[in-house]
Amino acid sequence: MSKRGIFLCLMILAIITTNAQTKDSSKILPDVTVTGYKTVNGVGHLPEIKNGIIYAGKKNEIILVDSLDANKAINNTRQILGRIPGLNIVETESSGFTANGIATRGLNPTQSIEMNTRQNGYNISADVYGYNEAYYIPPMEAVSRVEMVRGAASLQFGSQFGGLVNYVTKDAPTNKPFEFTTSQTIGSFGMFNSFNSVGGICKKISYYGFIQYRNMDGYRPNSQQWQLSGFGKVQYKPSEKLNIGVEYSLLRNQLKMPGGLTDSMFYANPKASTRARNWLETPWNIATAYANFTPTKNTTISLKTSYMFSNRSLVWRNEDGGASALDEIDPATNAFVPREVGRQNLNNTTTELRIAHTYKLGKQSSTIAGGVRYTYAWLKRLGGGEGTTNSDFDLSITGDWGYNLDFTTTNIAPFVENIFRVGNNLTITPGFRFEYLNSTAKGYKIEDNIKLSPDQSRNRYFPLAGLGLEYKPSKNTSVYANFSQAYRPIDYSQLEPFGITSKIDPNLKDAYGFNIDLGYRGTIKNYLNFDIGGFYMAYNNRIGVVLKQDPTTGNDYSLRTNIANSVHKGVESYIELNILKAINEKSKLGLSIFNSFAYIDANYTSGEFKDKRVEAAAKTINRVGLIFSNKHFSSTFQVNSVGDAYGDASNVKTSSDPIAGYIPAYTVLDFSATYKIKNYAIKIGANNLTGKSYFTRRTDEYPGPGIIPSVGRSFYAGFTATF
Repeated sequence: MSKRGIFLCLMILAIITTNAQTKDSSKILPDVTVTGYKTVNGVGHLPEIKNGIIYAGKKNEIILVDSLDANKAINNTRQILGRIPGLNIVETESSGFTANGIATRGLNPTQSIEMNTRQNGYNISADVYGYNEAYYIPPMEAVSRVEMVRGAASLQFGSQFGGLVNYVTKDAPTNKPFEFTTSQTIGSFGMFNSFNSVGGICKKISYYGFIQYRNMDGYRPNSQQWQLSGFGKVQYKPSEKLNIGVEYSLLRNQLKMPGGLTDSMFYANPKASTRARNWLETPWNIATAYANFTPTKNTTISLKTSYMFSNRSLVWRNEDGGASALDEIDPATNAFVPREVGRQNLNNTTTELRIAHTYKLGKQSSTIAGGVRYTYAWLKRLGGGEGTTNSDFDLSITGDWGYNLDFTTTNIAPFVENIFRVGNNLTITPGFRFEYLNSTAKGYKIEDNIKLSPDQSRNRYFPLAGLGLEYKPSKNTSVYANFSQAYRPIDYSQLEPFGITSKIDPNLKDAYGFNIDLGYRGTIKNYLNFDIGGFYMAYNNRIGVVLKQDPTTGNDYSLRTNIANSVHKGVESYIELNILKAINEKSKLGLSIFNSFAYIDANYTSGEFKDKRVEAAAKTINRVGLIFSNKHFSSTFQVNSVGDAYGDASNVKTSSDPIAGYIPAYTVLDFSATYKIKNYAIKIGANNLTGKSYFTRRTDEYPGPGIIPSVGRSFYAGFTATF
């Protein structure tokens, strides 16, 4: 769909909305609300303010997971979150995590590093600034809804350019002391998934918890993995004004990684494996305590503290030689080469206090919402250890570590936003956030038998401002606009010593920029849901590596520095029409079609790569789905079309560098269906129906190096029962 077509759709929707308002001006239509947000089917939008957080004027979506037909047993992201326009998804099975990664507006989706990733409102990534990679998300069978706010989330939640994604787990049932749900699923490539949950309420105490176990052989050889996820929540509500609770989340997994492929290997056999001795293990733990207090009907106070203590261990035939360097027995020694071992201990604690108060300003009610976040994170990174020549999961090393580094991050961030209401239809929401950030790096790294020590400490201060506008021409439609500043600080990898022939710019600066949104969204009765808008994002001071020459010796060296600015602009559109309900509002059958489309023009505007496309940024992302539903049965057929992209900023088609090269466009078809009767459900489905061979990621490290193929055709079937 062209940009002209998108804007034509916008005009048509405006006319339809106006006609609907005129036709129904003689009667008042009732609200269609689901726990505080409007929706037609699986996608809705957040209200102006919810749980003391302001969403007025912000581009946002909410996905009701239970209303979707999707392969939730393996967290199939393109089925579950694919209705969010422009969502770029890493689609591999061999990264070994439930969250391979998502991004918006042409940003890097790997492990969601450009997103603020949360569960039930608290951060679940390793270090929101120093090491912002999400290795854990809850299983989708335990999630009630997914909330997403684009770049405008930077004032309320933090500075990430990509915005917020918040996975909200299910709550205890409100009307029974005990409920047990079990879901068992089998599928292709030896997949077995067992999800079991309990919940209930007894007087003033409610509880909910789940255990999920998944095992699979994998699409490619050497892809075996198992995963155990768990969660428990207990809440005490002594009065209507106060509730307090605790939560605990865990992840345990172990997996083999089959390695990456060169272009020629991929096109010859996308199921090939170049590594049989690569292993990864990740114990992940998050403990949280919270209190919500409503002293008056106009004031809410919330306090939330979380502590993450986790580890990641890796033993692998490293990236030396790239994907073409096969891991084979050396005839001279009759043994494999020693593997490399790495270990990371990841810890962080975050406390966030929020206060919201509604007050009278003239004849209108206004709302102020603010708070402060304190975060302290510390990381112990051990790597470069010489491991065994064996093939099993063995983390023992010979000699000392190649590097032994300690990093810390301290962040203090007060923030405030205020909704000013002008008349009954217009809100103006200015906001401000101030961030203090301290990063340290200590330890050593050995390069060419020389020990390098970073011993760095950096203090930075970032004032961030924003402004949101929202005008409601009707009860169920709105025009929204937003401007929000953001930044991305130097992370741990950019603080460590880079090597003898490589240097780090001592004047390295944090990346900074802003997001702008303008759009029109709403619902018409119970048959049409739409959100069409444009965006502009400036991302300045991107950090990368360039080749330099020493003027004294004439030798080349790599310099990690700020290399370029980029601009991302385009159109995001979501339209869902229930055809049968548009013909007859009282129809008990549903036949819906949805289109989630984005055009993204992401290019470098300065530096060595000026006018080149930003790496991993597809120009078009289009997902179309057809949904049929009645009282007992529902099914969804979805077509996913993603445009081409490049592995790095040079935009080369082929390269010996494993991360550089072309990422072709692809189209993948998915089908899922559910049959429900009383407390039981049967589910079946197929992913990648045509068996398309494709990939979305090139990497120079694990789980590669090289191309990481996506999964081919697969099927699944399962049942769910609630007692």
